Amino acid sequence: MNIKCLIGCFLFFFTVQFVNAQDLRTGNTEGEQTEMRTEAGEFDAPLDGIVEKNIITDRRVLPYDPIREADIFWEKRVWRVIDVREKLNLPFAYPVEPFFAILMKAAEEGEITVYGTEDDKFSYPLAPDEVASMGATVDTIIAFDPETYEEEITIVRNDLNPEDIKQFRIKEIWFFDEESSTLQVRILGIAPLKDEYDENGNYKYTTPLFWAYYPECREILARHKVFNPNNDASPMTWEDMMEMRQFSSYIMKRSNVYDRKVEDYLTGVDMLLEAEKIRMEIFNFEHDLWSY
Repeated sequence: MNIKCLIGCFLFFFTVQFVNAQDLRTGNTEGEQTEMRTEAGEFDAPLDGIVEKNIITDRRVLPYDPIREADIFWEKRVWRVIDVREKLNLPFAYPVEPFFAILMKAAEEGEITVYGTEDDKFSYPLAPDEVASMGATVDTIIAFDPETYEEEITIVRNDLNPEDIKQFRIKEIWFFDEESSTLQVRILGIAPLKDEYDENGNYKYTTPLFWAYYPECREILARHKVFNPNNDASPMTWEDMMEMRQFSSYIMKRSNVYDRKVEDYLTGVDMLLEAEKIRMEIFNFEHDLWSY
């Protein structure tokens, strides 16, 4: 009897250890099962990566260096256009989190204030509900009830697709700071551009949806990661990208006495050559300040 009891105890102990090992291996212990479920009963997804990355979420945006009005020796306002279809600008259209979707969500939730396009001086703030209805269309669909065969009219709301935003307009100021003897640039505003079409689908013109004040958007943009095609482990935010100017653009306007755009008096290749000429004038201004 003693031998049978010992054998039975051994088999029971071995079975318990084997079951516990299987549970630990598959992560199906009762405690882990409880942790995998939230209080609302929703499934808590496992970590999609090696470690939990908190570098971007924990970082803080450094404020701009204070500039005295008396130290600004020279200043020029420039408007640029960023085309997301260019190879260098493809992160703007990253389908997981497009740049336009970040701005739109922040404006709808009231995290930032966007302004109307009556001018580009941020004079007309828009309410979050105005932003939510911006660009959305309402269609009426007639369907038939399969049981009564009667017509049913359904109203469908079509929200603006981020893929329809193919360009962004940037307003910036180039200035020379006498205190640091450097030529600097500050971005003032960002406006997403939307193409407008007629009833036949023919292109009419491109118009800005709203103006976002960039200094206010820095905190929001610093919490969203930019897709890095070279290294997924290299964290870079939209605020980093804009400050380091890692985008391709062309100048569409500079401050002038006529307040006109380049496209108002030039077209085609001449317009691009004029934009390059304006860029070189800014570069040569700083270059000519020094003697070699």
